[in-house]
Amino acid sequence: MGTLLTQSANSYAQFLTVLFIFVVVLGITALTTRFIAGYQKQQGNEGNIQVLEATRIGNNKTIQIVRVGETLKVIAVCKDSVTFLGDVSKEEIKEGHSYASIGFADFLEKAKKNGNFFGKKKEK
Repeated sequence: MGTLLTQSANSYAQFLTVLFIFVVVLGITALTTRFIAGYQKQQGNEGNIQVLEATRIGNNKTIQIVRVGETLKVIAVCKDSVTFLGDVSKEEIKEGHSYASIGFADFLEKAKKNGNFFGKKKEK
């Protein structure tokens, strides 16, 4: 009977140890991801080129509005090529969320409000 209790206590201790290590690794991963995301965001905003908005038009195909210096350019980005489509004036651009500044929390809140998870529309 004493051996059974010892084995049970050992198993419980091992479970708690593995659970603690898992939580620590998960925390370190979250902090590292946050640090790298912040670093990359800072690097992207300091230059003269910034993606303001992008919309997907097919597999591996997007149309992007890019700020280069003080001018706005529209480009088509495909798997193997980038094509210049034209210039856009600041007056033609609708104000709103820019592509580069929307955070995951904002995206998640917007998805919750719309009920649009993984492309599924909310049924009424």
